[in-house]
Amino acid sequence: MKLSNPDAVSVYTVSGGAGKTLPDWLARRRKRNLKDDLEYQNRVELLQDFEFESASMRIRISEDGNWVMSTGTYKPQIHVHNLPELSLSFARHTTSLNQSFQILSNDYTKSIHLQNDRKIEFHTPMGCHFETRVPRYGRDILYDRHSTEALIPAVGYDADGNGEVFRMNLEQGRFMRSYHVDLGEPDVGEGLQGGINAASVNVGAIAETTHNLLAFGTSIGTVEFWDPRSKARVARLAGHDGGVTALNFNPNGLSLATGSSNGIIQIFDLRRPVPLLRKDQGYGFAVHKLIHMTTASQERKILSADKKIIKIWDEATGEPWTSAEPTVDLNDVAWCKDSGLILTANEGSAQHAFFIPQLGPAPKWCSFLDNLVEELAEEARPETYENYKFLTIPELKSLSLAHLIGKTNLLRPYMHGFFVASKLYDQARLIANPYVWEEERAKRVKDKIEKERESRIRGKKKVKVNQKLVDRLLKKQENRETVDVTAGILGEDRFGKMFEDEEFKVDETSWEYRLINPSAAAATSLAASSANNGAGSKRSGKRDSDDESSDEEVPIKRREKASTKTKAKDEVVMKVSSSQRRGSARDSALGSRISQSGRVTKPRAENVVGEQSMSFVPESKKAKKQEQQQLLPTRTKRSDARRSASGNTFRRM
Repeated sequence: MKLSNPDAVSVYTVSGGAGKTLPDWLARRRKRNLKDDLEYQNRVELLQDFEFESASMRIRISEDGNWVMSTGTYKPQIHVHNLPELSLSFARHTTSLNQSFQILSNDYTKSIHLQNDRKIEFHTPMGCHFETRVPRYGRDILYDRHSTEALIPAVGYDADGNGEVFRMNLEQGRFMRSYHVDLGEPDVGEGLQGGINAASVNVGAIAETTHNLLAFGTSIGTVEFWDPRSKARVARLAGHDGGVTALNFNPNGLSLATGSSNGIIQIFDLRRPVPLLRKDQGYGFAVHKLIHMTTASQERKILSADKKIIKIWDEATGEPWTSAEPTVDLNDVAWCKDSGLILTANEGSAQHAFFIPQLGPAPKWCSFLDNLVEELAEEARPETYENYKFLTIPELKSLSLAHLIGKTNLLRPYMHGFFVASKLYDQARLIANPYVWEEERAKRVKDKIEKERESRIRGKKKVKVNQKLVDRLLKKQENRETVDVTAGILGEDRFGKMFEDEEFKVDETSWEYRLINPSAAAATSLAASSANNGAGSKRSGKRDSDDESSDEEVPIKRREKASTKTKAKDEVVMKVSSSQRRGSARDSALGSRISQSGRVTKPRAENVVGEQSMSFVPESKKAKKQEQQQLLPTRTKRSDARRSASGNTFRRM
């Protein structure tokens, strides 16, 4: 499917301009070769044989939504499609070209057709049931269900110099007295039948769901309103530029949309002659179709179509909403009610079908369109233009394609880069990074999981004051399927100022907050002490800071000091112990032994920046040994008369 307007309201071309169609005379070998054609493989065939040999003229959808009837040429024929089966039910040929038609029954079984040779044909499932003629060529055909009358606006003047809308009563089977519409004074030579530029009643509309008022648009730019009960004219609306070619009543019956032959669309309130809104279709062609729509979000829109484009715009403001432009000229448009699918009758063999997801869901008979649209939205690459991708020179170098610049037509220069065929780009990217597909797939899976997780358990609410408190309250609802942002104090008006006024801001550094939330205060103090532990030498140089602190800071500092002591117990502190100092009951820290040893610390300069340096003078070992010997008790020498325990006599020498 081809996507248009990706940045605004997306429009998908389901059939008619998205894929290739194969003629019947195409050889079987050619069909086998198309298996490698990417465009042919990705085509979507919405309805079987949804096409005509040359062109389609009119299209209608039955009231029950299960049948589509369309007429076309060449040869003149009628196609009826069964929508639940997605297939062509039957095709029927006629002797003349169809001008317009209406479906009389709830399904396709009864229909009335206006042919371009002044014939009116009644068709049933078996074929053409009955045919008759009207006195002059008809331009449109309507069906009044309340009076069972077929209304045919016609060309030319009657004997009294008025235009006519023929009435054929289907219950009695005969023509009734016509509605006489004012077409102005006839020109010389027009006669009763009329000429090429003869005045005519172009189009009609019926307010079926409300007051059943009839409206007829003329070639002189007027609209006449008739009451079918009294068979009399009730009002006349003038002031159109050119002839009126399209009419459509609002479902509420209070307003009427008109389209002229020069592309001007106006909306009139039936209670005033001044238009509420005036809009230009833009191309200057006659407006073929006007439809009042209601989107899935209950917004009122109007569809207007000429032979070049379909536009959907806001009924109240006239701002454009989206548009669909087929590749051929349009003849008629039909909308599947309460859905986003639009079918067209147009020049060219294939009939077009457009799907707008924001207008409504897909009809139940083609619900697979919703899944296709979701897949295309995930795989959409807006930087790819048709079958080419735009690359800059650095990107070409990264793909090892820079050597092709100026040597081949595979790179088409454009502005500051080149257009490269999408197939060549995909192959080069796969060679440069063989794992690109796996990485892309893993990334999409991760993004989808995160999106589902966020939508399931996380709630977001932005406030001016105390955002941390709101986040903490919403975090408590993580185990729930949905997060309610109005639960508790978040939804009560009594606590509204707590999240809007700055005076209600919670001060997490205050003494009261630390008493109420000891765990948060301990965590904050621990983080602060660990951050300040590395800067202990800098804080040691700061003097007289405690004297300047306020009384409120004293308890905080005490708590920080206590927390620091608690942390110091858990930490490993290096100490120096000596086996010679047996008199000491416990080992002292390394810093406490500096003053007791014989080390001499040099005075520190005031302006010295950097690490602290220390020096000491070692004691003499000989002097220390003499000092220890003096402390020992003196021993008396043994007498010579005492016998030695040793048998070595040389030891006493």
